[in-house]
Amino acid sequence: MSDIYSTIVKFFQEGGLFIYPISIVLAIGLIISLERWLFLSREKARNIKAFDSFLPLLRTSDLEKMQLYTRENTAPITRVIGCGLDMMKVTKHRADVEHSMSEGMLETMPRFETRTGYLSVLANIATLLGLLGTIIGLIGAFTAVASADPAEKSSLLSASISVAMNTTAFGLIVAIPLLAFHSLLQNKTAAIIGSIEMAAVKFLNIMTYNKAIYAGAPVVEGTPQEAEAAAE
Repeated sequence: MSDIYSTIVKFFQEGGLFIYPISIVLAIGLIISLERWLFLSREKARNIKAFDSFLPLLRTSDLEKMQLYTRENTAPITRVIGCGLDMMKVTKHRADVEHSMSEGMLETMPRFETRTGYLSVLANIATLLGLLGTIIGLIGAFTAVASADPAEKSSLLSASISVAMNTTAFGLIVAIPLLAFHSLLQNKTAAIIGSIEMAAVKFLNIMTYNKAIYAGAPVVEGTPQEAEAAAE
């Protein structure tokens, strides 16, 4: 264990100045990854629990109890269904209810996707900082060698190249996990959004089957010209 610790300490000591900003990028990335993972896991559990509790109400077609439940429950899936129930007070057309629920989805989705995109940016920053540290390390190496005593050139060149390579390696060590976390969080987000969309479709289908709403485009009254204008 002590050998691993001493190796890590030596790696940082030989890494040069750019090791520290890369370490800050790693810390920020890990904090974002942990926060997003916990948030998405919690929201997934809340959605499952909320829809399981809502499903018996949905089968009874008791709109008042459904609306009461969606107002009391703050899970994203009930907020989307609540938008559909609110629209059903105005119209019974499935298309209108579906559009209202789509609007609810657009309001809900940013909460799942926020900050996840920063991980790919942080991974790129870590890689670029590693490359910049390498270039500066090599510049320092050749500058030192040019004015150094011939007996010391070999040791100076070796130390400077070690700094350059350590910086590049650490930049890649940070970037690769951050990209992996970014991909995992994106997949988790997509799965949650897909489950909400599936629940919304199930709600619409059951409401249509129970005649609470009816399929088909809304009928536009008036002259053919007015109907054409409304369709546009």
